[in-house]
Amino acid sequence: MKILITKSKASLVKIAAIYLAVPFTLTLAVVESRSSNANPAQYWSERNSQSLPLGRPNLTESRQSTQITPGVTHTVIVRGRHSDRDVYTVDVAFQATAQAAQEIADSLSSQGYQPYIQPIVERALDDLKPSKLGYLVRVGAFAKEAEAMNLREQLAASGYSGLRVVYTGEDGGKTTGPWVVNVLEVDPAQFKGKVTAALGTDIVPGNEPLRQISARTQALAAVNGGYFVIQAADGTPGDLAGISVIDGKLVSEAVNGRTSLILSSNSGKDARVAAIATQQTATASDGATREVDGLNRKPGLIRGCGGVGGDEPTENPKHDFTCTDSSELIQFTPAFGQTTESGLGAEAALDASGRAIEFRSQRGGEIPSGGSVLSGTGDAAEWLKAYAQPGSKIVIDTRVYANGEQLQLGGMLDVINGGPQLLRDGKIEITTDAEGFNWQENPEFYYRFGVRRNPRTLAGITATGKLLLVTVDGRQPGWSVGASFVESAKIMRSLGAEDAVNLDGGGSTAITINQQLVNRPSDATGERPIADAITIWP
Repeated sequence: MKILITKSKASLVKIAAIYLAVPFTLTLAVVESRSSNANPAQYWSERNSQSLPLGRPNLTESRQSTQITPGVTHTVIVRGRHSDRDVYTVDVAFQATAQAAQEIADSLSSQGYQPYIQPIVERALDDLKPSKLGYLVRVGAFAKEAEAMNLREQLAASGYSGLRVVYTGEDGGKTTGPWVVNVLEVDPAQFKGKVTAALGTDIVPGNEPLRQISARTQALAAVNGGYFVIQAADGTPGDLAGISVIDGKLVSEAVNGRTSLILSSNSGKDARVAAIATQQTATASDGATREVDGLNRKPGLIRGCGGVGGDEPTENPKHDFTCTDSSELIQFTPAFGQTTESGLGAEAALDASGRAIEFRSQRGGEIPSGGSVLSGTGDAAEWLKAYAQPGSKIVIDTRVYANGEQLQLGGMLDVINGGPQLLRDGKIEITTDAEGFNWQENPEFYYRFGVRRNPRTLAGITATGKLLLVTVDGRQPGWSVGASFVESAKIMRSLGAEDAVNLDGGGSTAITINQQLVNRPSDATGERPIADAITIWP
């Protein structure tokens, strides 16, 4: 086996060697046995060999590529170095106006602190307001995180709240890194295995670490998938906060208008990135209709919003926010498990033909094998009472749209939710505002999520149809600082993607090779349980 190293220097190779030593011991042995004469260079195009557009152009960078199986290449890119100019500081407040920021700074000064105000100029690319995004009020500059933590405690004792200790290398401005990027490249022309989506725990409720998903599915490689519900206060833990299609069946409704990854076949061929919307309608025997608000989730709680039927406060996408609706009709399929979410309301069990076989005066019953359950709250419960008594028939029409055109369900179709779009036709087009990542009433949300560097999981399609699955480690000074939305788009473009989408990131970002974790997740508790994954099988 050969390992390709480009643009390396001794210090950087040392970092890469440390990175590869533990997780890749097994992986390299397996790769050697699979293809001892493989030349990774042939799987890495000339366009991809250029340096990543992160930091100054003259930063050192190494790339190490291994063939996992014919048609699948894993490349580790290590770029840059720790910067002595980056420090730990305390964010005291984020204000929309300079005057409001100055008032807080004056208060801090009167108490003996030495604050500074940092204007945040960068807005979302599709947010056309001419003004600055906001103003950060900060205190302190320390080489060690513990010193900044001590200052935060002092500030809290002085009456300040909402304090954050942050590392300036993650601000989104100039830095030397470092960055650790993992790239899976799948060439459908050579790959003879499968690329599919997989649910954590194999059903909707519950989350599962990527390593366990990989072991259960015997995946050669895998990355984490889409956004999902973590806390019960936001819905059903494990529910995808956006669309999910597994083996041609709709598992979760879309956050309408949100960009997602479409796997049209299980070989990775014809994969694409598109804005997705879903529409479901229930029609009774007499022609009475009622929209179906969602699938396989707790009624009344819509994580990420972007729904239908009068959701509050908005039917537009709103990331990391839970909209509500007191009157919802939710369909539960066997993908949810054995029983529906319990609670007040009513539900009707349907057989495979849509015939009602049982009406229930409360929610929380069994899901028929091969059938489904319609569960209703508010006026939806009354609709079921009127039209879904035993013996009646309910026809559920389910439609999925990709970029406005109907996407046919069935076959081996998989869809993994994400957002925002990063690239379209090779150009950076980040639809942050349109997809709900830019809260107009709270500009700090976009600053934290899109301007600052975070761990990222990204997916893209090259001009020749190759599928790229990419992770960027982050929130770990000295190891990897992460990427902003704009940097994520630039990374994908430099790797050869024509179209690209941001998937779930942060503490969810994870990648496995031969069921071994090969990146460093950022959560202090370690690898985060997730709701779904993109898996590569032999």
